[in-house]
Amino acid sequence: MSFEKLNLNKPLISALDDLGYIEPTPIQERAFPIIMSGKDVIGIAQTGTGKTFAYLLPILRSLKYSDQRHPRVLIIVPTRELVLQIVKEIEKLSVYTSTRFLAIYGGTNINTQKQLVYNGVDIIVATPGRLVDLSLTGILRLKDIKQLVIDEVDQMLSLGFRQQLLSFLETMPSKKQTLMFSATMNEEIEAVITKYFYEPVKIEVAPHGTPLEKIVQVCYHVPNFNTKVNLLEYLLKHDDSLNKVLVFSATKKLADNVYEQLNQRFPNEVVVIHSNLSQTARINSLKQFHEGTKRVLVATDIVARGLDITDVTHVVNFDTPETPEDYIHRIGRTGRANKDGVAITFINETEQEFQVAIETMMNKAIPYESIPEEVVISKVLTDDEIPKMVDKIKQKKGKDKYVPGPAFHEKKEKNKKVNLGSASVKEKMKGKIRTYRRS
Repeated sequence: MSFEKLNLNKPLISALDDLGYIEPTPIQERAFPIIMSGKDVIGIAQTGTGKTFAYLLPILRSLKYSDQRHPRVLIIVPTRELVLQIVKEIEKLSVYTSTRFLAIYGGTNINTQKQLVYNGVDIIVATPGRLVDLSLTGILRLKDIKQLVIDEVDQMLSLGFRQQLLSFLETMPSKKQTLMFSATMNEEIEAVITKYFYEPVKIEVAPHGTPLEKIVQVCYHVPNFNTKVNLLEYLLKHDDSLNKVLVFSATKKLADNVYEQLNQRFPNEVVVIHSNLSQTARINSLKQFHEGTKRVLVATDIVARGLDITDVTHVVNFDTPETPEDYIHRIGRTGRANKDGVAITFINETEQEFQVAIETMMNKAIPYESIPEEVVISKVLTDDEIPKMVDKIKQKKGKDKYVPGPAFHEKKEKNKKVNLGSASVKEKMKGKIRTYRRS
């Protein structure tokens, strides 16, 4: 099916032609008529299947011109990067229209955003935190919202935005269309759907947990951090196909450590991104990696959700993610747009249980590769890898009772003090005073 058969208007068709898009993806094809009918929708599809266009196309198709000040469409997403990406997609699709749209996220001047909201806007794309801040000022009013989109809801809940999300659902107009798009589903999300959606239509394009077929997966059993760095250095030096590599780490601290090690070995080829960096630094890192001026991007899972980084040749899981869902999201950054991709996972002894869970969900084993002989197997452990010594003070405060050892002996009978329940000090003193007076 071509986009023209979706009953799109001329401005949208022209915008898609400019972008070189000819056919809709399965999630776009199935979601368009249902969203246009006004029904609530739950869209479940893998990363990279076109979920963003799946809701933007029908929203922009049905959005009529208006000069009213308050927004009619609200799109809530978990991260600033995803806000900027969606706004960029709206900009591409609305190039031939007068649609007003605005990005709302933290880390920037709220007064500037207040003024932009006051000037009038049709579509707002926002993170939950800054959306709350603007709502409390009274400048942003959501009473006219006709369509609400919750994108990457599972990530939003895992980041602690549950209360903010539920607050918005409680206060928004009851007569609205609610759309939810995500790659995973769990009991918490199901509870939200049951309470706040009206007879939603569920669209599931790909079975949950099925990896993209064009991704070649491989794993190495690597004992520790320093050996992982040595192995990654070897692969980057000896495999020319690793020319756009996304390296995932579990924490911000680990991401910084990996970046520091790689930057020493590959100067001016590596950038890093995580939530502790400034917004400018994060945008620059993504831009440099996206444009190909930097070969390696070290990132936390914040990048795994929703961001469309093109032409990633390899994804490297420097650590094995604890949940299979995160693994799927990570490797979904490569093998996009009908291109081949490679996912490499480093697994230490502790992470092998995570590997089992991933393979169980995929119903497929990750092929194992031996570490090349040239790679140095380090015996040096990081502070986080060194087994922690038991705190002696805490041990003393424990429940275990002290038992005398053989070096100690029982006291003699005459030296033992036994409490016979004698009178208090005051009573003894009174007794002495009475005895003295009688004498």
